[in-house]
Amino acid sequence: MGLVGVQENGNGEMGLSVVPLGTKNKYRRMDSELTEDVDDASHHHHQENRSKSTRRFVFASAVFASLNSVLLGYDVGVMSGAIIFIQEDLKITEVQEEILVGILSVVSLFGSLAGGRTSDAIGRKWTMALAAVIFQIGAAVMTLAHSFEVLMLGRLLAGVGIGFGVMIAPVYIAEISPTIARGSLTSFPEIFINIGILLGYVSNYMFSGLPAHINWRIMLGVGILPSVFIGFALFIIPESPRWLVIQNRIEEARSVLMKTNDNEREVEERLAEIQLAAGMTGGEKGEEKAVWRELLSPSPALRRMLVTGFGIQCFQQITGIDATVYYSPEIFKQAGVEGNSHLLAATVAVGVTKTVFILVAILLIDKLGRKPLLYVSTIGMTICLFSLGLSLSLLGQGQLGVALSILSVCGNVAFFSVGIGPVCWVVTSEIFPLRLRAQAAALGAVGNRMCSGLVAMSFLSVSSAITMGGIFFTFSAVSALSVLFVHKLVPETKGKSLEQIEMLFQNEYEWQRSEVEMGDVEHLVQKQ
Repeated sequence: MGLVGVQENGNGEMGLSVVPLGTKNKYRRMDSELTEDVDDASHHHHQENRSKSTRRFVFASAVFASLNSVLLGYDVGVMSGAIIFIQEDLKITEVQEEILVGILSVVSLFGSLAGGRTSDAIGRKWTMALAAVIFQIGAAVMTLAHSFEVLMLGRLLAGVGIGFGVMIAPVYIAEISPTIARGSLTSFPEIFINIGILLGYVSNYMFSGLPAHINWRIMLGVGILPSVFIGFALFIIPESPRWLVIQNRIEEARSVLMKTNDNEREVEERLAEIQLAAGMTGGEKGEEKAVWRELLSPSPALRRMLVTGFGIQCFQQITGIDATVYYSPEIFKQAGVEGNSHLLAATVAVGVTKTVFILVAILLIDKLGRKPLLYVSTIGMTICLFSLGLSLSLLGQGQLGVALSILSVCGNVAFFSVGIGPVCWVVTSEIFPLRLRAQAAALGAVGNRMCSGLVAMSFLSVSSAITMGGIFFTFSAVSALSVLFVHKLVPETKGKSLEQIEMLFQNEYEWQRSEVEMGDVEHLVQKQ
């Protein structure tokens, strides 16, 4: 009994020299370890559930934010076929046709330019809502138009709405996305543009059999539907946490980050990074130059960002993608395809190709990186555009010429969709500092829309002057220049936080060294 007392109390030499004390402790430790294992398993299960919930929430937010991009895609696709019947119904000239097609892109640059300041004032989320409302009004006016002038008014309104939507969606998605998936998620607007283009082509084909004074109105009117879904989306998607930090609404930003990040430690780290990038300490806004003054007199680092962002946006369009899509029926007619139904069926093939290959880009952009896809894209487009010029110039309207023309157009849109199409928007939304991001990205979108408008409004006139084949040789040469631009001026941003990307531009050669270091880090993480 005395021995038991020694063991229980842990006093005296006897208790220390006899084994049962250790034995008793041993069993207690095993029990403790078992409890810890159960706790660890429970914590791991909880963390897995939270990760799945986070991924679903971010995915849904990216999808809903991208709905505005369907509007642009649908307009591009549907106008390529609707213009055939608008010509027939309203008796418009070739110059009016060019203006009608191209004016949307030109006007959308004003929407994009205003979108930067608007999104800084009212938030990313409500800028998307404003874009949808303006587009709906424009689409309704176009549907009811009985003259070229009224149709133009509707195009102007639709263009402003599209400008807002095209600019804000990639910025919003980049700001809510976790680093590891930001590339693929920020590509969603480009996916939805392609889906919209395909829907536009299908709409053309479906309604082409109706009378000419009705079918084009239905084609344009259907474009209102996607913007209705955006109204429902506003009840689901959160505001951008980075915009909330700029507005000094720190707790709201933390709440959003809790929904888009896997654990609380990551949330606090990300919040601290955002506050630092926003120029805030302790919740107070730091003093800084006015945004536009800073953009107009940029530092060397910001100048490099602007050249990269504005340049890649312009190259995306001056390689002629919108001409290929808007005027694909004209191109196929020149190649020798006959009959409206055959022309519109061929455009559906273009739309399907464009949509399929954008999905390939989404799968690869966060695995291979941005630059490899850009290289593949720009080199492939150069070859396909040259091939199309060759086909239209030398092969005439025979069966071989038709086949090579369709193959070249499909190849061009495929290479576009796998690289510069989505990557352009990803890079532009990633590279700018938080305080400048919305308005700098708006400048990039302005360059994109301006180049799109210039190409769309001059394509028929220029092709008449230098032949259809000649204009595609020109596009091929510009595409070759884009390969050099990518090599010299576009850094790899895969695997870096938005704040880390900002640091790349502080030194002109920093990104080359950083790419090696980031590759080493990723390799080590994978090994561990």
